[in-house]
Amino acid sequence: MKRILLLAAAVLLAVVPSAARKTKKATPKEHQVVAIPQIEKQVIAIETSNSQLVFLAQPNGVLHTCHYGSKIADPKQFMDYNLRQGTDYGKGPMAYPTQGGAYANEPALSVRYADGSRNTELYYVSHQVKDKGNVVTTEILMKDYVTSLEVKLVYDAYRKEDVILSHAEIANGGKTPVELIDYASSSLYLDADKYLLTSTYGDWSAEMQIEREVLGHNLKVIETKRGTQATQWNNPSFMLSLNTDSFSETDGEVIAGSLCWSGNFRISFEKNVAHRLNVIAGINPFSSEYPLAPGATFVTPDMIWTWSGQGAGQATRNIHAWARRYGVYGGGQITPTLLNSWEGAYFTFTTETLLRMIDDAAAMGLEMFVLDDGWFAMDYPRDSDKQGLGDWEVNTRKIPEGIDYVASYAHSKGLKFGIWIEPEMVNPKSNLAQAHPDWVVRSPGREILQARNQWVLDLTNPEVQDFVFGIFDNTMSLAPNIDYIKFDSNRPIMSMGSDYLGAEQNRFYVDYVQGLYNVMRRVREKYPDTIVQCCSSGGSRVDYGSLKYFNEYWTSDDTDAMERVKIQYGTSLFYPACTMGSHVSDVPNHQTGNVTPLKFRFDIAAAGRLGMELQPKNLSESDRALADRCIRSYKGFRDLVFNGDLYRLSSPYESDYYAFMYVSEDRSRAVVYLYSTNYLNRAIGSKTFRLQGLDPAKQYKIEELNVDKSCFAGSGSVYSGDYLMGGGFTPQIFKTFASAVFYLEAR
Repeated sequence: MKRILLLAAAVLLAVVPSAARKTKKATPKEHQVVAIPQIEKQVIAIETSNSQLVFLAQPNGVLHTCHYGSKIADPKQFMDYNLRQGTDYGKGPMAYPTQGGAYANEPALSVRYADGSRNTELYYVSHQVKDKGNVVTTEILMKDYVTSLEVKLVYDAYRKEDVILSHAEIANGGKTPVELIDYASSSLYLDADKYLLTSTYGDWSAEMQIEREVLGHNLKVIETKRGTQATQWNNPSFMLSLNTDSFSETDGEVIAGSLCWSGNFRISFEKNVAHRLNVIAGINPFSSEYPLAPGATFVTPDMIWTWSGQGAGQATRNIHAWARRYGVYGGGQITPTLLNSWEGAYFTFTTETLLRMIDDAAAMGLEMFVLDDGWFAMDYPRDSDKQGLGDWEVNTRKIPEGIDYVASYAHSKGLKFGIWIEPEMVNPKSNLAQAHPDWVVRSPGREILQARNQWVLDLTNPEVQDFVFGIFDNTMSLAPNIDYIKFDSNRPIMSMGSDYLGAEQNRFYVDYVQGLYNVMRRVREKYPDTIVQCCSSGGSRVDYGSLKYFNEYWTSDDTDAMERVKIQYGTSLFYPACTMGSHVSDVPNHQTGNVTPLKFRFDIAAAGRLGMELQPKNLSESDRALADRCIRSYKGFRDLVFNGDLYRLSSPYESDYYAFMYVSEDRSRAVVYLYSTNYLNRAIGSKTFRLQGLDPAKQYKIEELNVDKSCFAGSGSVYSGDYLMGGGFTPQIFKTFASAVFYLEAR
């Protein structure tokens, strides 16, 4: 009987196989392996006059970085490049590494999909090249064949300047929303034995301090999470000196980078066991997971890259040249010398105070007067920084005649006129804060933290964007002849929160910056010729994202000339002098209390856009005469400051001197600056400075400016370029605060 039952069961299973199929789960369609199209192996080369970035698309569609450095005549030779780590997805120097496949390091892209999946694999689809003369754009299309996410890697090569701009365009080609976790602008693999990183750190009144370190096999990150004032502590710029542990202005390979973004940024440096270094730069993903709807595209900010085979100096000159021609609004345009009212009057002034300062500015040969903080608000008068911010009507108790009266007076004296605003901020003691508490950045149920007695307005809100643009627009309407706006931002974001964004708070940090850019786009459409300074407690918003809309920045609130030595040195590594506001102020200095000679202060300020920030009537007769002389001489060479090539001759970090020079493009003219930062006895102080950038065959007349007796015995004489560059320039400068400016012109 038992045998019969077993036989019957076997027959039943044989004739009814569907019973077994009902109990076995079918493989879900979404879990079936998607075939990746095979492609023809190919090399993609992005070229400037002297540099080259080379990618290799593998037959399986994986895109690798092969080379960034000197130009190779035939880049197709990289077809046989040995990647050393395999070609599977996630292995080797990935061009734009994602969280997915075999990749286990810092990703450039990480995405959360609707089903919770976090894996992305991007494969090469196609590329196209658009030649626009000096600028050649290469677009590489990548695709995740499982999720239909597409990423276009865009590279703009500026041939003459040896600069490459890189960004990513991330498109959701699927049918459900996705969330971007990491979404970097650029990833670059480098291959060297050693990497010396030069970056900056700082704080208010001590911006752009230099730090150097040889990178080890660990993750190094430069970042900010401040929201606004993003560059006060760190700047999104750096240099990498390759195969060395020493910094050189003139020798070796150097790669420099700078992110064009005015908010939270993150730049990571990760060195693997093969000694390859991956640099990933972009928006900081901190509290910024960004939703991407079906059909939507997110465009990341540009990352600037340049390569130099002639040390850090050439890397700087590459970025400066690009900035003057493409990266700075009105780049290279000579902006006026000016007198700013701030340290000379602060909040306490009348119309008479301003008119007399205008008279003095005109008499000294300055070209513009700028009325700083304190001119506005009636119900909560702006007599200190504790109230009134946000109420942008003219304070007629201080200036009963109105702004037009002051501006017209300045113009009657031959001066341009400028005025200060801080449109992103509001004091709690203001009509604006009382009328629109919903416009303030705040977290529900929590105290709104103050900094400098003020709150931040929520620029993610289009209504607030309209209001901020309106502040600029209305200020310009106060007089028909306002030439200059000082646009300030005096605090970071704390306890981030937006009434407007509701549940989508993770959009805040990104949308805030995009809101600011929306405002500035409108400003530039309506006021293309107005000079606008980017100020943020000094240099807390110095980046190429903002400089697209601003003519210049305020380098630091610290106007102490000795402190400015290191601040301006660090800034000069990445940003050209035409953008650097630098002012002569009173002594004892209002920030440090230090007392420095007036000539030293002028010689420091004359290295950028020269201005003054003091009460001129307090100058002695001799100081007024020196000021007149320095301003007059500056006007004779400032075209070199604004458009010349910078050569740093001596670093204040490694020497008792800071020395540099600007040279005209045709090498026919130059201006040289020397500063002694420590006392040295006469023997030690007899230093030889080797000039750079001159034509060795040209004859140059060299003359020290603004002195009756020169520290260089050859002042007024003519020397060959090779003599001055070869060791013949030997000024006697050895006392602390001693300084000299020399003008050279070919004969």
